[in-house]
Amino acid sequence: MYAIIECGGKQYRVQEGDILKVEKLAAEVGSTITIDKVLLLGGDKTTVGTPLVEGAKVSCKVMKQDKDKKVLVFHYKAKKNIRKRYGHRQPFTSLLIEKIEKVKKAAKKADAETAEA
Repeated sequence: MYAIIECGGKQYRVQEGDILKVEKLAAEVGSTITIDKVLLLGGDKTTVGTPLVEGAKVSCKVMKQDKDKKVLVFHYKAKKNIRKRYGHRQPFTSLLIEKIEKVKKAAKKADAETAEA
C-alpha cells in the first residue's frame, strides 16, 4: 500500500518503511507525528481524495532534525568590481513512515452512535 501525502507545501509518494526528507517540522527527535493530509491511497484499490481522503492518516517517527548541504550563491556585476558570495543550508526533518491507515466509514458511524448514547 502507498499514499500520496502533502507536507510542507509539497507532495510525496510514501510507503511503509520509507525514510522521507521534508521541510523542517516542529517535533522532537524520536516522537511520532500524524499526517492527515492524504491525497491518494493506492494498492489493491485506489482511493482518490476530493481533495483529501476522508479518514486516512499516515503515522511517522521523527528520525533527525538537520541541515542540508550548503548551496553556494555568487552574485557579480561585470566590469563594476561587485562580487558577493554566500551560502545557504536548508533545515529539514527526516521521517520514517511507520503506518498508513484508513478508517472505515462504517466504523466512524458506529463510533458516532456510541458517543451519542
